[in-house]
Amino acid sequence: MKQRTIGGRTVSAIGLGGMPMSIEGRPDARRSIETIHAALDAGVTLVDTADAYHRDAGEVGHNEELIARALRSYGPGADEVLVATKGGHLRPGDGSWTVNGDPAHLRQAAKESARRLGVEAIGLYQFHRPDPRVPYADSLGAIRDLLDEGVIRMAGISNATVAQIDEANEILGGRLDSVQNQFSPRFRSSLGELEHCAGLGIAFLPWSPLGGIANAPELSAQQAVFREVADETGVSVYRVTLAWELALAPVVVPIPGSSRPESIRDSAAAAEVVLTPDQISRLSAA
Repeated sequence: MKQRTIGGRTVSAIGLGGMPMSIEGRPDARRSIETIHAALDAGVTLVDTADAYHRDAGEVGHNEELIARALRSYGPGADEVLVATKGGHLRPGDGSWTVNGDPAHLRQAAKESARRLGVEAIGLYQFHRPDPRVPYADSLGAIRDLLDEGVIRMAGISNATVAQIDEANEILGGRLDSVQNQFSPRFRSSLGELEHCAGLGIAFLPWSPLGGIANAPELSAQQAVFREVADETGVSVYRVTLAWELALAPVVVPIPGSSRPESIRDSAAAAEVVLTPDQISRLSAA
């Protein structure tokens, strides 16, 4: 599979988003582990998770533990996987999402995530979402401290604006390695952040790159041009979508969520799809 870099570390051009394996409608653990193993078999070396990827109140870190279990049972090659997790988002267990950017919470959350993942230091730790009650600089100060203390090896932010990207990078002393924002054919308001990351050489990790769990099946019908290019290239519309995102900038690493082996295999193959300049232009204009 084609590769990209995050903070100087080489990863696959397509990652795996773990959220669908742990929230509402999730499959059983056996199929989830099969999905993670299928991703690794396909050459995926970036797996995205968060402590908030769980369904019930008493299972914080469900997805982190699931990924750790899958990696332990995979065998040779698992050590090459970069696991990116996040803190600062919470799920009370009633289906809602809340935020907590308190520095003390972030420091403790990172240490708990490392414990669940079974690692001495988290490969990539990202501040999940800004907390309007806490100054952004205070939250990022905690991420900086975790980096300085060796609790995490690389630092990132999620759901951030251009101004927050610059602020985070300054607070981290130029050590901001990733930005994880929503981006897809349906949701392009983060294009400015993507382009800003490209200019700075910071990895941009689109979440919900196919439009989200509920919307991905509708992609074909809603984006006629994507369907046309898929027909021209002889691959799925989902594969074309990810290939288009990869073509936007060399820092882009989409992380499609998946809960089935066949879907992550199809997504991983997007790294090998070569689109013509005309096709890229038509998709961008769609």
